[in-house]
Amino acid sequence: MTNLEELEKKDKLKTKMLKYIMYKKRTEEEIKRKFANIEETELVEEVIEELKEIGYINDSNYIDRAVTEHMNINNLSVKELKYKLMSKGLNINLIEDYASSKNEELTEYEINSAKNIILKKQSNTEEQDIIQYLIKKGYKTDNIKEAISRLKD
Repeated sequence: MTNLEELEKKDKLKTKMLKYIMYKKRTEEEIKRKFANIEETELVEEVIEELKEIGYINDSNYIDRAVTEHMNINNLSVKELKYKLMSKGLNINLIEDYASSKNEELTEYEINSAKNIILKKQSNTEEQDIIQYLIKKGYKTDNIKEAISRLKD
């Protein structure tokens, strides 16, 4: 294969990856999974590295955006948030570093999330059943108690 053919092949792959990324932000692992069927694995790795260097692939930014999005839309425990991020193939250490740097914000989010769920369920569910439900969903006991006490105030 000539140098020109290799360059064209690389450009085509880069264009495909960029389209995939631009449609919806993706993690490095999601991109690797999507392009796993391409035989030239070195070429895939090379293009991924280039896209990381120029900022199109950035797992740290992905975590920040994904968490913000979930916090605006869903009522989740911090544990559920972490699980959703891990399912995208993100490195657990990257997720844990993010969680510890945003600990206060995530705790407050979890308390408010628990409050929202309690408010929705309190009319037709016993308090103890709601607490058990929240615990199963991964909510921290302290955050559940705090949510209940804020609702009683």
